Order: sequence, then structure tokens, then C-alpha cells
Amino acid sequence: MTVTSTGTGPIRLSGACLADDAEPLLQHLLARPEADIDWRDCEVAHAAVIQVMLVAQRRLVGPPRAEFLQRLISPALPQRASFDLP
Repeated sequence: MTVTSTGTGPIRLSGACLADDAEPLLQHLLARPEADIDWRDCEVAHAAVIQVMLVAQRRLVGPPRAEFLQRLISPALPQRASFDLP
């Protein structure tokens, strides 16, 4: 599964996050309104996943693994987004 949540800590996105992952991501975000999104292991993110992230306006732990996401998607995310390096 590419979207995981342990109930504590950030919601993690890993590998290829496809369109089918948008709904589980939304459910995790609704269940945990305080949770950050950790996308350091995200290699691909479908537009549906990006849209959920845009609307959620959560703090991001990253940068993402994929250069495309780093260069083109990260700047488009809401101002609240910040990038913490490990």
C-alpha cells in the first residue's frame, strides 16, 4: 500500500501513488486532522493525489524522492508546506 498511517506520526506516501490512492489518503487526512504528510519516499503521484494534498493544506515532510515532484509540484503546493530534511 502506498498510503499508510500508523495512527501516530505523519501519513506516509511511498512508491507510486496512483489515482486509487487519493481516496485512502483523504480518509486518513479526515481521520487525523493534525497529521502531516511524509512524501520522502514518493516516486510518482497521480493528479488526484496531488489534488487531495492541495486541498488538505497539511505540512509536508520531504522533499519527495522524484525530481519531477520536487521541481514542479512542490512549488505549487500551499504556502503552509515546508520541507524538513532528515
